[in-house]
Amino acid sequence: MASFNKVILMGNLTRDPELRYTQNNMAICKVGLAVNRRFKDGQSGEWKEEATFIDVTVFGKRGEAFEKYHKKGQSAFLEGELRLDTWDDKNTGAKRSKLYVVAENWEFVGGREDRAAGGGGGFQRQTSSAPAADSGGYGDYGAGGGDGDGESQAGGSHGGGGDFLDVDDTPF
Repeated sequence: MASFNKVILMGNLTRDPELRYTQNNMAICKVGLAVNRRFKDGQSGEWKEEATFIDVTVFGKRGEAFEKYHKKGQSAFLEGELRLDTWDDKNTGAKRSKLYVVAENWEFVGGREDRAAGGGGGFQRQTSSAPAADSGGYGDYGAGGGDGDGESQAGGSHGGGGDFLDVDDTPF
C-alpha cells in the first residue's frame, strides 16, 4: 500500500528558534508553532478559538536561515513531514513517544512589521499591484522551496509587473 506524509502549517512561533549543531556540524533548529482553529460551537452558537501546539525541527542551512530571520510571536509557514520518536523513560522505564514535524521548506509570511523585531529579511515592499515579496502566502517568494541550490521559488510569473526579488538578492 502506498503512503503519503506531508504537512503544511502556518502559525505563530511560541518561542525563539533554538539552533544547535551536531558533532558533524549539522545545524538543527527547533521551534514551537501555535496553529489556531476557529469554529462555531454547536450548542451555544458562539465562535471559539482553539490552539494546537506543534514542535518543529528544521535541519541544515534552512534551519540556520530560519533561526536568523524568525523570533517568538512571528508568523511562519512551514512544509514538511510527520515524524515519531520513541524512547524508554529513564526514571520509570515506561515507553514514551512524541509526534513532531520535520520542516523541509519554509516561507516568510506577514509583513515587514511582523519581522521587525527579528531583524527582518531585508526585502522591500513592492508598490505595484502584484503580491509583495514579503507579504506571505504560499505562492510568494520564500526562503524554503527548491532543492537547496538557492533557486527556490523566486522568479516565475505572478502578474501585475514590477520588480520581483532576484535569486541573487536572496539574503542566504
